[in-house]
Amino acid sequence: MSVTFTSISPAIGAQTAELTGVRLLEPDAVAALRAALDTCGVVVCRGADLSDAEFAALGKELGEAVVPPVGGDPVHPEIDTITLDPARSRLAAVRRGAFFWHLDGTRDDVPQKATMLLARQVADEGGDTEFASTYAAWTAMPEDERKQLAGLRVKHSFGAAQLLVNPDPSPRESAAWDAVSTREHPLVWTHRDGRVSLLIGATAERILGMPEDESRALLARLLDWCTRDRFTLRHHWHPGDLVIWDNTGMLHRALPYEPSSARLMQRITFAGEEEVA
Repeated sequence: MSVTFTSISPAIGAQTAELTGVRLLEPDAVAALRAALDTCGVVVCRGADLSDAEFAALGKELGEAVVPPVGGDPVHPEIDTITLDPARSRLAAVRRGAFFWHLDGTRDDVPQKATMLLARQVADEGGDTEFASTYAAWTAMPEDERKQLAGLRVKHSFGAAQLLVNPDPSPRESAAWDAVSTREHPLVWTHRDGRVSLLIGATAERILGMPEDESRALLARLLDWCTRDRFTLRHHWHPGDLVIWDNTGMLHRALPYEPSSARLMQRITFAGEEEVA
């Protein structure tokens, strides 16, 4: 029995886990995944095909799971259901915000560490997930541009992401968005291990202390840089696929799919372990 990893995108640290004669919950596989999470931006486990109980158990082995704000699965509350079908999820109406590049947990004091996504049903059209490494993008950024970003702070809000989906909200919708907490972070995140990432994406509302037009232009320019082909990976889902990614610097988005699509994913998110500095 063995677990081997094959590089699928050296630029962003993405690897495919090839499991031969071993299940993900066996000790060797769990140890290999733990090690991979410390070094990889994205880990793809093709055909993991876990049951709900196995998915929840793997989550407990890999980190401290975050229970979704509105509650997850009745039996396994840490499992969040991702769908555009309102009959299956109370959050279906806001899920289209995931069609835009974002990081999870930017409105938390400590951004979420990592995310596991398991495909139950896939879309006939669309629904792939793309990843973009702000670590790799920062490393490749010219030094003079890096210096311009030093010391800047960014405000993250739920409303900023929802405006991308619904640019003309009703007063009631705006009030609901404004009621959700916001968070300010340094734009440039220097991690304990010396790596550097950028806290940008759909929830990035504005750069503090900067005129609105300049703030908007800078955030757009950074997002364009970080999501160039050289820093990105696209995953085409098959039922049973499991993907785990480092949320502290890996932007991600779902490619658009229809609300009537059968696409059904399950997610477990791991609590953050490092404050932004």
